[in-house]
Amino acid sequence: MNEENSAVEIRFRLHAPAGVAGTEARTEAPPSGSGSLPRVAQVLALAIHFQAMIQRGEARDYANLARLGCLTRERMSQIMELVWLAPDIQQKILEFRTTNGTRFPITEVAVRKIAGALSWKDQREAWRELQDRHHLI
Repeated sequence: MNEENSAVEIRFRLHAPAGVAGTEARTEAPPSGSGSLPRVAQVLALAIHFQAMIQRGEARDYANLARLGCLTRERMSQIMELVWLAPDIQQKILEFRTTNGTRFPITEVAVRKIAGALSWKDQREAWRELQDRHHLI
């Protein structure tokens, strides 16, 4: 890949707070229902997207992605830890329903701790405990 002739574009959608002058009302609906996806689901989707960019050769490595996304290398590493999760856990996170302004009980930090376990068996046990603790089963 010729670095001089290649470009990667990462788009982020920024939303202005309600009531800010000069902003238009959003006409598009959230993915399902009303509200927004839990942050952990959004970050996991981003990690999967970034991993695919590397696999397709659109980015060389995490450091390259961090520069392209205007993120620190540390934050990029934190995001990418989520791809270490067992596939079934990733699927469950991606299937979380939207929330209506309430804080979702499972945080990215808690999920990253689970991703740090080396075996998927240990991850699945920690995931079950986390779900039990927050009454999500």
